[in-house]
Amino acid sequence: MSQYIPTLDYYSNGLPLVCTMYASSECYFGVNLNPLCKPCDVAYTLIPSMAYFEFLPVCRNNGISNSIAIPRSLNEKEQQELVDLVDVKLGQEYELVVTTYAGLYRYRVGDVLRVAGFKNKAPQFNFVCRKNVVLSIDTDKTDEVQLQNAVKNAVSHLMPFDARLTEYTSYADTTTVPGHYVLYWEISQNGTIPIPPSVFEDCCLTIEESLDTVYRQNRVFEAIGPLEIKIVDAGTFDKLMDYAISLGASINQYKTPRCVKFAPIVELLNSRVVSSFFSPKCPKWTTPGLKQWSNVID
Repeated sequence: MSQYIPTLDYYSNGLPLVCTMYASSECYFGVNLNPLCKPCDVAYTLIPSMAYFEFLPVCRNNGISNSIAIPRSLNEKEQQELVDLVDVKLGQEYELVVTTYAGLYRYRVGDVLRVAGFKNKAPQFNFVCRKNVVLSIDTDKTDEVQLQNAVKNAVSHLMPFDARLTEYTSYADTTTVPGHYVLYWEISQNGTIPIPPSVFEDCCLTIEESLDTVYRQNRVFEAIGPLEIKIVDAGTFDKLMDYAISLGASINQYKTPRCVKFAPIVELLNSRVVSSFFSPKCPKWTTPGLKQWSNVID
């Protein structure tokens, strides 16, 4: 939800944004003992009596699982890797696993958490991302955090035109050769100056420059095609929400997916595209012992 913080700050005129608790439909997990802290500093203290909590270590170097559906059960190897609440390590990231009073046994919630500290002996966690949000074409794996940071860097190009990003999602398009990342952007503009195509091209390149070295290496060697931004009509993401609800999604728990793979959703988004733009060149990529590879193909 960090994308919405600048908008909330703008309309609330500096009022504090309070994040009180961490919970899901499975059970309540923990509370924020410092509710007036900045959203970027929020850490939730897990309450041991809410459920039996276990943690599956996450290796960030290997990326986040690229499955569209989160596997809810653990295999035998993963069960052996589980860490108890009292044994988590500061700074380590874990996938949350719960056993609840309602009968769920070692159920994977699908959230990735980072140990931020301790209150007495109770660990405190930052919410990092959902485990199933990922873009991947080749050997690259771009998770929700990387994507959000890249988009945040790119939207700065819109500020001179009094425009802001209302909503976005992404799609790994493998119908092209090579495949490429597609970002669907819904833009709100208060200014009257049209946004030149070159600005959106700069946004594309900024996103690519913000992604990790594996992605940039694949781009330089043409294993991945230029990133594409598709601008969609106002109200597109409202229609996306309506479609999800028509399929049975809960309206009070709906969140805009940051990555889409379901064909009807991609078709809906493509039907609302008003313009599209591609990255004008390859991002910079360096490797130890070799000169910088930048725009080699160009």
